[in-house]
Amino acid sequence: MKAFMDKDFLLETETAKKLYHDFAAQVPTIDYHCHINPKEIAENRKFENITQVWLGGDHYKWRFMRSCGVDEKYITGDASDYEKFCAWAECIGKAIGNPLFHWSHLELQRYFGYNGYLNKKTADEVWNLCNEKLQDDSMTVRSLIKQSNVTFIGTTDDPIDSLEWHQKIAADETFDVVVAPSWRPEKAMNIEKPEYLEYIAKLEAAAGMEIKSFADLKAALVKRLDYFNENGCKISDHSLAYVMYNPATEEEIEAIFAKRLSGGAVTWEEELKFKFACMMFLGKEYVRVDWGMQLHYGVKRDNNKAMYAKLGADTGFDCISSYTPSSELADFLNALAETDALPRTVLYSLNPVDNAAIGTILGCFQDSTAVAKIQQGSAWWFNDNKTGMIEQMTSLANLGNLSGFVGMLTDSRSFLSYTRHEYFRRIMCNLIGGWVENGEFPADMEMLEEIVKNISYYNAKNYFKLPVE
Repeated sequence: MKAFMDKDFLLETETAKKLYHDFAAQVPTIDYHCHINPKEIAENRKFENITQVWLGGDHYKWRFMRSCGVDEKYITGDASDYEKFCAWAECIGKAIGNPLFHWSHLELQRYFGYNGYLNKKTADEVWNLCNEKLQDDSMTVRSLIKQSNVTFIGTTDDPIDSLEWHQKIAADETFDVVVAPSWRPEKAMNIEKPEYLEYIAKLEAAAGMEIKSFADLKAALVKRLDYFNENGCKISDHSLAYVMYNPATEEEIEAIFAKRLSGGAVTWEEELKFKFACMMFLGKEYVRVDWGMQLHYGVKRDNNKAMYAKLGADTGFDCISSYTPSSELADFLNALAETDALPRTVLYSLNPVDNAAIGTILGCFQDSTAVAKIQQGSAWWFNDNKTGMIEQMTSLANLGNLSGFVGMLTDSRSFLSYTRHEYFRRIMCNLIGGWVENGEFPADMEMLEEIVKNISYYNAKNYFKLPVE
């Protein structure tokens, strides 16, 4: 029996151990997509207790606690931080087979030096250990980032954001990690939302211009996009129900936008046409400023309407959507490619059934402008577990170029989540090591070192053209 989460955790062969310890573990981390708050980096926040680090805003944990029958009081309610932690400790102690179990214990090992097993019996021990450790200056936000050997962080930012905290971080010569904004313009596209006109007013203020037409909207977005570019943005991000192909004339889009500006409601067909026009416009702009484009799709959000009304979005009530037509994704990419306006693009579907479809679609649009110009993104959200990662990488290897893969990201709101990169690297090295041990790839350590280090770090650096070593 192997020891619990020892130094060779998830590494089943001698080749896997060498690939991880000698190669993957030796390179830094690029976290090119996350949801952490740049203000907390700028101010170098220190957390009061482990609950603030672990449970504040973490809908992964909230979902699991609900599955364990925990009352909402101890999840998002008014229970004390200690009570919430104890509730979580009891749940995680039973989380067999769930990646939350591994993530949480990796974080306890790496940041708190705790190699035990968190459960209801050890809750007080871990609570006291972590809270004492959190008072140390080595546990500030910036210290956690540096301990994790992170060189680049891409946050998630709306076009109306001032980027003041990014500017403060960039001007601080005592902190050498690049923290760059990432452009996420979905609120400018969500024409169907009740709050859309309120958002347009905010965009007008940020761009310093009136928005009375779709042409105005595009002009305002260009102004903000250029501002983001001046402030180091390298990557855009889109969250979509699915990638649509719904072409319309310019006159139709203007009429749809005018209807919405006047307070009218748009139909489902009009919404899709408007969003497709936005994506076509933005894709061309990304080529102009040389950004990468991320497309996250295949998700149905906010399914529990009563809880959405109570808690809002991103609180653990989303699910996988089975409606992700690959034909429309292919047509969308083709529409951009036909006008030489297809940016470097990373495709993430929340539905693992789409792995093979993505693998075949991306092969249709590769060219010499980048290694693996069209990428299949890492196993996302509900799939970033051992099974999901193995399936995603195996499918990519079968149908595309695994060696050109840009690798892992945290997609997290927590400064302890960088261990997800370690988790990914161990799984990746075990997968590749297994192929070598099975005689499916030669034991060419020079080539294997290049492949493993590239997937772990250098591919993302080069693909997104990041200003890091």
